[in-house]
Amino acid sequence: MSAAPPAIRLTRAALRAAGRAVPRPPVRIVHIGVGAFTRAHQTWYTAHAADAAHWGIVGFTGRRSGTADRLAAQDGLYMLVERGPAGDRHEVVPNLVAVHPGDRADVLTAALSAPGTAVVTLTITESGYRVRPDGGPDLADPVVRADIDRLRAAAAGPGLAVARPVSALGRLLPGLAARRQAGAPPVAIVPCDNIPANGAFLRRALTGLAAEVAPALAAWVERDVAFVSTSVDRITPRIGEQDVREIAEATGWDDAAPVITEPFADWVLCGDFPAGRPAWETRGARFVGDIAPYEARKLWTLNAAHTLLASLGRLRGHRTVAEAIADPVCRAGVERLWDDAERHLPAGLGIPGYRRALLARFGNRRIEHPLAQIAADELTKLRLRVVPVAERELARGRSAAGCALPVAAWIATVTAGQGSGSQEPPEVARARTAPSPHTALLAALSPDLAADERFRRQVAEALRTLPATPVRNHAPNPDSAEKGTHR
Repeated sequence: MSAAPPAIRLTRAALRAAGRAVPRPPVRIVHIGVGAFTRAHQTWYTAHAADAAHWGIVGFTGRRSGTADRLAAQDGLYMLVERGPAGDRHEVVPNLVAVHPGDRADVLTAALSAPGTAVVTLTITESGYRVRPDGGPDLADPVVRADIDRLRAAAAGPGLAVARPVSALGRLLPGLAARRQAGAPPVAIVPCDNIPANGAFLRRALTGLAAEVAPALAAWVERDVAFVSTSVDRITPRIGEQDVREIAEATGWDDAAPVITEPFADWVLCGDFPAGRPAWETRGARFVGDIAPYEARKLWTLNAAHTLLASLGRLRGHRTVAEAIADPVCRAGVERLWDDAERHLPAGLGIPGYRRALLARFGNRRIEHPLAQIAADELTKLRLRVVPVAERELARGRSAAGCALPVAAWIATVTAGQGSGSQEPPEVARARTAPSPHTALLAALSPDLAADERFRRQVAEALRTLPATPVRNHAPNPDSAEKGTHR
């Protein structure tokens, strides 16, 4: 049997030569934080909009340039693989037309100030905003402090365009200042991270940072920039080298930056787009007047369950979401957590059906979603995903037992040395070495919950049920053993 021909590097020229030319739309969207999720979600929605030919995206990576280098060599093209329980579906996504390292401040400023730019989207994760609990810039953060010093010096001299800020929000300011100076049309900024009311959150953070640098710019941002709140939902795990090889074998295209995701996708948006937007609704996105119920549904069910599984699943010896949800102990914990949350979600959201769909999505063994990946930044995630439900349950006189389990599992992983390692927040590091680490960790998470005797008892009871050493109730995922993904 003859060997298969070598895969061809995925580029627009190669596709054109193969008779599969793809469009290169004009840039009208700037995205900050190019990674797997945005390419599986916002970029994919844009490519499937009815007017996709009019909406190209220029992307900028975060701290590392590897993704930018790989995508730049492919003209921004990449293969998206929808991995369902029964098989894969491959497609080339063409609307990401250029990708640059995040530190290319000159290119970012030019893109943000271009008159044709109508939308700015962000996926920088909860901790990437570097803000205080009240939403203002964290002036105690050395990165934020250094950015303010750089930007102030530039504003007092040659102008913000020459500044080279490091933080994601700091990098926005020179481009917005240039946009203001050029008299470009208003722009919409669309955060796509798991933060409640993320549009209003970003408005506070960005205007607060601008006020530290140039009050006139802060006033202009407040007046002329629209902030859109969103709820985003598509499970998109990291992929490994074996995945890359298998995609090349299956498609004949050598893609150094493919994305694997689940078939399910959901996007809910609330806000104005003064300079226009893609027709995302033609691919199923929803535009609503009140996004809060949709945000809460996702944060308190999907995201909260992921946070629980990341701790409890690892304590019980599991590696992936699919393995953990197949464990009856983990699944029962997820159901109890959802019972607490469902009592505080509107009936019109169809929560029973959403819960059933989540269990099916979690159980897709062909999606390799590592628990260690989800476990990053657990303190912030618990504060957003579990603490609000616990507070509501306690306020109504109930025990919040379903919420106590993820808190207890997190405490157990931290005290067992399975926390965030070198990225551990200072308050967690201090609590972990306190005379009573369980009590100190609960107080670091939420002083209000720590002060509630009922909740302290529930957490203590949950801690007693957790394994002292990892156990293993399930065989390894047969798909992962065969395919060798995410090792």
